[in-house]
Amino acid sequence: MADISASLEDYLETIFILHRQRGEVRVTDIASALGVSKPSVNRAVGTLCDAGFLEHEFYGTVALTPSGEARAAQVLHRHQLIRRFLHDTLGVPEEIAEEDACRMEHVVSTQTIQHLYDYLSRQEDGYEG
Repeated sequence: MADISASLEDYLETIFILHRQRGEVRVTDIASALGVSKPSVNRAVGTLCDAGFLEHEFYGTVALTPSGEARAAQVLHRHQLIRRFLHDTLGVPEEIAEEDACRMEHVVSTQTIQHLYDYLSRQEDGYEG
């Protein structure tokens, strides 16, 4: 997949979440969710469109392409796994775990995420058995 910045991954993740919550997503929705200006969102959306992750109708909705949806889902999954590990396993307070997961999701390798997933899956199996 295309190499994009952590900031652009955050945009994809936010658009993915907003789409699941509301259906249609507009630049103003993204700006509000991220606490950034509309011009900043427009620049990011343009870059993500050029990379093939988004489609954007001028003054209209923003939609993830199939590759954008896959990348956004991957980022969200990484975020959720890390947050869950930090909070549920290590006991990090939820607000701090959320903030740290948001930063860590961009730098942890795929191999480490797989090991983390395997570890958490084993923990769940242990609790059930």
